[in-house]
Amino acid sequence: MDMSAGDRKGLSLFALIMIGIGSIFGSGWLFGAGAAAQVAGPAALVAWVIGAVFIGMIAMTYAEVGAAYPIPGGMARYGHLSHGPVLGFLTGWAVWIATASLIPIESIAATQYMTSWGFGWAKGLVEPAGHQLSASGMAVALALTVALWLTCYWSVQLLARANTVLTVVKFAIPVLAVAALAASGFHTSNLTAQGGFAPYGWSAVLTAVTTCGVVFAFNGFQAVVNLGGAARNPGRAIPVALVGALALGLVIYLALQTAYLGAVPPEQLARAGGWQGVNLGSPFADLAKLLMLHWVVTMLQFGAFISPAGSNIANVASAAYMVTNLAETGFFPRKLAAVHPRYGTARPAMWLNLGFSVLLLLTVGRSWQALAGVVSAAMVISYLIGPIAVGVLRRTAPELPRPFRLPAAGVLCPVTFAFAACALYWSKWPDTGKVTALTLVSVPIAVLVLRHRAGSLGAARLRQQFAPAWWMIAFLLWLAVLSALGSPDFGGHGIIPGGLDIALVALSAPAFYFWAVRAGVRARATGLTGPPAAAVAAASPAVHPTPPVTPTDHRPTVSV
Repeated sequence: MDMSAGDRKGLSLFALIMIGIGSIFGSGWLFGAGAAAQVAGPAALVAWVIGAVFIGMIAMTYAEVGAAYPIPGGMARYGHLSHGPVLGFLTGWAVWIATASLIPIESIAATQYMTSWGFGWAKGLVEPAGHQLSASGMAVALALTVALWLTCYWSVQLLARANTVLTVVKFAIPVLAVAALAASGFHTSNLTAQGGFAPYGWSAVLTAVTTCGVVFAFNGFQAVVNLGGAARNPGRAIPVALVGALALGLVIYLALQTAYLGAVPPEQLARAGGWQGVNLGSPFADLAKLLMLHWVVTMLQFGAFISPAGSNIANVASAAYMVTNLAETGFFPRKLAAVHPRYGTARPAMWLNLGFSVLLLLTVGRSWQALAGVVSAAMVISYLIGPIAVGVLRRTAPELPRPFRLPAAGVLCPVTFAFAACALYWSKWPDTGKVTALTLVSVPIAVLVLRHRAGSLGAARLRQQFAPAWWMIAFLLWLAVLSALGSPDFGGHGIIPGGLDIALVALSAPAFYFWAVRAGVRARATGLTGPPAAAVAAASPAVHPTPPVTPTDHRPTVSV
């Protein structure tokens, strides 16, 4: 999708920050606080801090690579730049899966919040027992998905211009909700009642980071990286927009979580037997009803449409960029990268994303909570290449112009990768197994594409192509095995005792990191990442003042 088609001057810093904030305040705030409190109790506050620190570390690695390579949809391309075509496809596939999955989940959120309406038909959209969408609820969610997609299909430029207005509204609604809930009476006893501050242990806090929408909520930073290539000064705009959006997001999410914890009536908390029993289908709206805050209920019902609709502007655009990048590298049909000459949208890519969204909706999209856990795990996999790309490019292209340099990268990159490995483990079995299988589906596809493109490709050449990607395949399989055998606290079968499982993940992750960096350096030495070329500068012409690629700046090519 060529967002620059309607505005060749590029995005301003303010617009990029608004895109980041708009993506962070999607459906995550509608459900995240309730889901996190149910899993971790009041210690859910710690989960939000851990999640913000984790995403902040990931975002800063992408800030360096994204500022050096300001390519729209670049998160699907960085693995190609550092390790060559096969790993580029594997990581690009993972990023695409994670980004495209965001489109249906926003419609599911809006549908679940409809149950707070006073109409009889709205009550039947969600099954009361498990808070899962009924058949009619699935139909409404499907209709919303198609409607939001069609809006971007026909008028993405209009919506892009309206994004700032939508973001202001989306920002105001949670702020007003926090103020109203706090004014209704804050019960400080809730923070220690029913088992204390961390009633279900600290393992539950770690689980909440990835399964309750914390990572999902902060994942909006990807929109800044993926769309930052269209900024007027991406070297400055990308890191500043990332820091600004994440910092403001953390403040608001902590306020929402605190307001939720304090507003639950103590008598209801006691009747439920603790936080695990407080299972509200539309958390803030249902809580406002209990407190007789009818104007807040109406506002939240309105926000349940504004927030998902605003977020899906960036989601649809980013997902289309992902497909376009994969098509340009040759692993997806090149027709998917075709851009409509009038509307500036990659319509074939959007059709593919719509089909994938509908498939997710009909298979695993029975509730926001169920899909958020799987999507969050897929997001963590998509983060893995950020710190590794920094480590590889620092060695293979030391003279590459870097408008932003990650400080202490030699320490922070392996630590960030280890953090990501732990976050993937915290996603719990069987979700870790599901996303591993979904990611590794790309391996046989890569083999078929490579053989088709070069029918005489021998086994030796195929092994050379795959050499830089084996670390990724081995890492995902290793994490899936640890997850299946690990502590029951994280969904495992208990063969590996608690404590030892986390230690194995944390200690093995740096080994995989250095393996991956070494593989990237070897890929450059064997020519898999290509000679220096002007392909990066040509990726988004006339959109931003990127330093031109010269024969001496050692910037890897983006071509296969």
